[in-house]
Amino acid sequence: MNNSTYRLDDFALTLPITQMARITAQQFANQQPNSEKAEQVRLNTLAVWVVNDYLQMMDIPTNLQASDSWNPIMRLCGNVADLEIPSIGRLECRPVHLHQRICSIPPETWEERMGYLVVQFDESLEEAKLLGFIPSVATETLPLSQLQPLEAFIDHLWQLRQSPLTSLVNLSQWFAGIFDTGWQTIESLWNVPELRPNYAFRSTETLELNALNRPESITKRAKLIDLGIQILNQPVMLIVEISPEKDQQTSIHLQLHATGNQIYLPAGVHLTVLDSSGAVFLDAQSRRSDNYIQLQFRGEPTEQFSVKVALDNTSITEHFRI
Repeated sequence: MNNSTYRLDDFALTLPITQMARITAQQFANQQPNSEKAEQVRLNTLAVWVVNDYLQMMDIPTNLQASDSWNPIMRLCGNVADLEIPSIGRLECRPVHLHQRICSIPPETWEERMGYLVVQFDESLEEAKLLGFIPSVATETLPLSQLQPLEAFIDHLWQLRQSPLTSLVNLSQWFAGIFDTGWQTIESLWNVPELRPNYAFRSTETLELNALNRPESITKRAKLIDLGIQILNQPVMLIVEISPEKDQQTSIHLQLHATGNQIYLPAGVHLTVLDSSGAVFLDAQSRRSDNYIQLQFRGEPTEQFSVKVALDNTSITEHFRI
């Protein structure tokens, strides 16, 4: 243990924690339902803030507002400490205490991350150390001895800028009950009061789609899509429903719903399907009084497509393979 500590100290970078960082972290912590969750959010926020400061020093652009860690609903629902790096992806900034030798990596952060940077805090929270980096994880515990130096992180960023990571959601595995991280049952998301839509008729006219008359082979999952300040920090919900068709084709039904106190989607939200070349295949745009918008199409086995959710100049794209 001592040897690994010395190696970490050799390439760790110490940065001050600003007063504004501590104020913001405390504000986010005060929004949580209990002290344990509040402490988790406080450290996650500080870790993201310190990494953001570091990247700003390195002239690497970031977008805090597009990060899940800066969205109150996402903070409440998960243990996230991500930082959006435009055109590259999301960097997970995981906090550890001074004498820890292992970093906890929550399963919800195992995918859709371009890497993990570990930030060490002492009890005073006056300064923090960037201990090191690792490009990917597949377990909930990361020994700090496995971290690579910050120089490797900068090299990794450069490589991704030349060839960004694209994570493909494998829809064929959904039929076998294997689901990608981040895709949850609709019921589990709407059991969270802050996400449950206010429009009372959704269960009969939108979400359930006459479920009693639908074949059992239909599989559906939902994911929160965060467009940040564009829609007042209230995420929208993307629902993907698939069912097998004749000739090995798959029917794909997409819906985009408002959540929480947003009764309607903002006017001008686009739900777009792109083919494998990036060309627009289908597009729907919300009007002023739309609770949801939807698209439906069929695809062949192994065919790839993307779904883009966009409002004004902000967009998030999910990539799929049938």
